[in-house]
Amino acid sequence: MFGDYDSFYGSDSLLAQVDDVEHKYLQDKNMDIKAAGEVILGNLQSGIHQKKADNFSTSENMIVLKADKEDAFQMNENNAVDSNQEPTESVLDDLPSSQLLYFEKMDELSFGSRTSPVSERRNKCVNTSSDKIRSPSSFCPDAEHRSRPIDFSSDSKCDSFKTESLKDHLKSAMTGNAKAQTLQVSKTKQLKEAVLSEEICVARKTIESSYVDIGPFYGLPSKVKDLFRQFRGIETLYEWQHDCLMLESLQHRKNLIYSLPTSGGKTLVAEIIILQELLCRQKDVLMILPYVAIVQEKVRGLSSFGIELGFLVEEYAGSKGRFPPIKRRKKKSLYIATIEKGHALVNSLIETERIDDLGLVVVDELHMLGEGSRGATLEITLAKILYTSKNTQIIGMSATLNNVGDLQKFLQAEYYTNNFRPVELKEYVKIRDTIYAVDSKTENGFTFSRLLNFKYSSNLEKADPDHIIALVTEVIPKYSCLIFCPTKKNCENVASMVCKYLKKEFRAHREKEKQDLIKNLKNIGNGSVCPVLKQTIPFGIAYHHSGLTNDERKSIEEAYSTGVLCLLACTATLAAGVNLPARRVILRAPYVANDFLKKNQYKQMIGRAGRAGIDSAGESILIAQEKDKHLVQVLVNSPLENCYSNLLLELTKGMQSLLLSLVGLKIAVTHEEVDNFMCSTLLGVQQQLLSKEKSLSEIIKDGLENLIEKGLLKGRISEKDHSSKCMLTITPLGKATYKGSIDLAYCNLLYRELKKGLEGLILESNLHLLYLATPYDMTSSCSPDWMIYLRQFNQLSAAEQKVADIVGVPESFITKKASGQAIRKNVDSAVVNRLYLSFVLYTLLKETNIWSVSEKFNMSRGYVQNLLNSAASFASCVLHFCEELEEFWVYKALLTELTKRLTYCVKTELIPLMEVAGVLEARAKQLYNAGYKTLAHLANANPETLVKMIEHLSRRQAKQIVSSAQMLLSEKAEALQEEVEELLKVPTDIPGTY
Repeated sequence: MFGDYDSFYGSDSLLAQVDDVEHKYLQDKNMDIKAAGEVILGNLQSGIHQKKADNFSTSENMIVLKADKEDAFQMNENNAVDSNQEPTESVLDDLPSSQLLYFEKMDELSFGSRTSPVSERRNKCVNTSSDKIRSPSSFCPDAEHRSRPIDFSSDSKCDSFKTESLKDHLKSAMTGNAKAQTLQVSKTKQLKEAVLSEEICVARKTIESSYVDIGPFYGLPSKVKDLFRQFRGIETLYEWQHDCLMLESLQHRKNLIYSLPTSGGKTLVAEIIILQELLCRQKDVLMILPYVAIVQEKVRGLSSFGIELGFLVEEYAGSKGRFPPIKRRKKKSLYIATIEKGHALVNSLIETERIDDLGLVVVDELHMLGEGSRGATLEITLAKILYTSKNTQIIGMSATLNNVGDLQKFLQAEYYTNNFRPVELKEYVKIRDTIYAVDSKTENGFTFSRLLNFKYSSNLEKADPDHIIALVTEVIPKYSCLIFCPTKKNCENVASMVCKYLKKEFRAHREKEKQDLIKNLKNIGNGSVCPVLKQTIPFGIAYHHSGLTNDERKSIEEAYSTGVLCLLACTATLAAGVNLPARRVILRAPYVANDFLKKNQYKQMIGRAGRAGIDSAGESILIAQEKDKHLVQVLVNSPLENCYSNLLLELTKGMQSLLLSLVGLKIAVTHEEVDNFMCSTLLGVQQQLLSKEKSLSEIIKDGLENLIEKGLLKGRISEKDHSSKCMLTITPLGKATYKGSIDLAYCNLLYRELKKGLEGLILESNLHLLYLATPYDMTSSCSPDWMIYLRQFNQLSAAEQKVADIVGVPESFITKKASGQAIRKNVDSAVVNRLYLSFVLYTLLKETNIWSVSEKFNMSRGYVQNLLNSAASFASCVLHFCEELEEFWVYKALLTELTKRLTYCVKTELIPLMEVAGVLEARAKQLYNAGYKTLAHLANANPETLVKMIEHLSRRQAKQIVSSAQMLLSEKAEALQEEVEELLKVPTDIPGTY
């Protein structure tokens, strides 16, 4: 009757085996029913538990799932699995589902006996591990008083179970299976997914409840805790992190601003809140970060979580990102974006009426609201979210906030702060050879600490009057050190000077790895390496600033992180960029370029001192001259700067840009509605401080009139009555401008140049297109070398030379400039400079070698790298601009391909590899040469094999590359699947159907 299911082990009958085992073990009165079942179930279910065992979890980790106040459901999540062996296929994989459900039921029925006093004593020796059955409080410090007691009593279930034979139960279940249809999918997989799904359901209920209940791991599946341990090495949370996650305001989904010193662990809290939103509430999340490098670092870091927990991680930086994003039916998305791309993403969601899909927005470095045009863009983004979606929660974090009251009012947010720092920070100031400790309790803010104890020769005193060598040799090479310098040139000079006077013993420290680093940099530069780096790296020293290429910067950062380099001379940008902590941080001077240091900058720099888990304390030493002593005293003891709106200061990127998109997105289409919206901005909160000469309403009126004059809006603004109901509408040019994120200062010029291009676009090469995609805002920083200009012009074909004529730079002008002759005819210098930059990009796309191009044009390679990045981003903006204007249809295909080429600037075969977050040109070449030629190759690679085959690749980096490739492959597959489902969907409005 049972077909193939009457025997699992050849000649041994299953029912006979159960009967024998049951009879044997039930004779012992002291043994509960669970033990009897477990002997046979241990054999039958070992496959299930082995398959459930996850490489990333510790053995025998038990989960507690809270279903409600009365009971809980326990399941052994993992048994030990040898990581070197493939788990064998479970014997239950071929069983009908009703039998599997029976085994599950038996587990549930016997639950009470497992927790009875008798069995509790018997199992005491088994449950000694810190990762076994525990209440939710064991996942978080100090939580016992917050979690509800779990009722383990189920004696009645146990008694009823004992009255019936195990054999009878099996017979009954298996008889039912005679008619049951065998499922084709693996039961092991079903059970594994069911457990995770059940945990997520329970967690979702927990999160949405009005009372404080943290669930298995702050309302998340317990697997998340295992992943943090495996990927980040995080065993427990700091007390402040627990307190913050337990805030009543977070439980009720209120907006929150939280502020802690650098290195305090702010990001982990944000990541847990993000995972709650993705897994428990099933909403998309936007994370806004200040720089492209940090976005890429975060995409790499969170892709592995996405692979394990079933959500997508999408990069929105540079030229990457879809607008609007693909609407996913199954998986939720975490969008990680720069400020500019985050704004464009929010615009696209508002326009497609999908803003409510965005459950959470997390902003790192919230103090950037007060920083120029990027601050204005961030303010606009947050104001739109607040105004258009009442269901989207906003979380802002920063280490340097002062006027929090204004920010709270703007974001309608609660505030949490703490002075916690995992490593104590000791601040010092050095004047001459005396070091003072910063002490705010004393009258002048300093107390004497010590005199420098380092013997200087007269030559050394002249070379190093600030005693930098004395300060660094106290910590290197055993510990790491950062020296912040005012300028890029100063970074290189300091690095060179220090290595000149270091003892030869410094060369011996990790010598082979330093030679490998130089070799790697040489490969990156196609045989060229910076002479300064060639001189300093053998001593474990390098510089770090925007003059490096992306590949060089990444190699130096990795070498510093692993201790191969022990000293970096860097500019202030490192303080706000990727996380590179040090035992000691030295500020070479209290200046950034020619400007005296701001308190926010000072705090960010010294915040890099002290590495959690490595150092017992961190030190910062500010080197000051006697003449700056008073200013330094004010600096170290003053409060942080206030954060003010930049909407008025940044007119075209601020106020006018906001007004244009408000009308374009139909958020506000009358003067009165615009006034109402502006009251909800940071400018609206601070209008008494910032707009003293004119009222905010008058500023708005002037801005709208200006947009009408430019042809970006249509309508009429009433002279007297601002409450006029006169509707404003956006013109096609206005729509193209805000959707392309084009600076309003250049939108009309861009339109004219694109229109002129239609009359005679030179397509023999991409030079003409490159000119149209060269960013306007880089022309002011360009000073052409006229001899190089003429040489490059003469190397062009006749058709390419015609491009110069079309855009307005005649050959005679270049010739006269190169020969030093007087010029009578006026030629627009912005156009001349822009064409010169187009020549740089044109050469770069042909040679794909930043080093050779920078030498050819006598430019720093960092400047060429920045030009390339900016051009890729601007080309993407011009593409979106053209998509909105029917007359520019021809540019769409051309700019799509050009944007891709500018983004990667490598040979075509490397592009699929460079699409993976964190894989730059040098790494892509290594992977390609090792046989990893496609995205699928990388996604299915073994990280251990990668480490063996690829030079200078750590195990952590290999795992991140594989995870990022898997995530990208998953994204692309999901997008195609969505497209298929959309195509196959039956329309609901077919004529003749009801």
